[in-house]
Amino acid sequence: MPKKPLPPQEGNAGHLPFSRRTLLQAMGVSGTAAALGGGLVAAAQAAGTVAPATSEPGEQSLTLKVNGQPHTLQVDPRTSLLDALRDRLQLTGTKKGCDHGQCGACTVHVNGRRVNSCMSLALMHEGDDITTIEGLGTPDQLHPMQLAFVEQDAYQCGYCTSGQIMSAVALANEPYGDSAAEIKEAMSGNICRCGAYSHILAAIEQTRKA
Repeated sequence: MPKKPLPPQEGNAGHLPFSRRTLLQAMGVSGTAAALGGGLVAAAQAAGTVAPATSEPGEQSLTLKVNGQPHTLQVDPRTSLLDALRDRLQLTGTKKGCDHGQCGACTVHVNGRRVNSCMSLALMHEGDDITTIEGLGTPDQLHPMQLAFVEQDAYQCGYCTSGQIMSAVALANEPYGDSAAEIKEAMSGNICRCGAYSHILAAIEQTRKA
């Protein structure tokens, strides 16, 4: 004996304030916007489909000067400089290695001095001049240190390379590192798990002779 269809209950489709077609269309817009990024999100917001983004409770406004360009962000006070660079500005050349200030993969320049960006809060750097690996050179015009790393084969997996280069460039402006032993000591905060240390040393010495 066939079962009788259940009567519509509160919360069933028959009582929803929108149709199934409307729901699927809304899901399609939001899913495509997430896949394609900010341009489509902005268009959806303009059409009234997606609510405009707002800052989270407790976030603070911050203006960072990175590679010569100002960027205004809303950040949680606990956000590290590394996470602000990578996640908010998409400058992913600066790598997250240990996230404890032990490997040097996240090294950037702050006012010309090398800093482990994972150990520094973004809010501490309002008005500072920050340089990342993206600000040193371009594929068509490499910084001399980047060129030396290529010529001396001073990398293998490449994960530590940006931090190594940023430290090496800063070292050139420090009153230290006249000998190979001093260079090794000054670069000891940058770990290369592949063990390309002799090539890194050769690259640094090449730029000092230039």
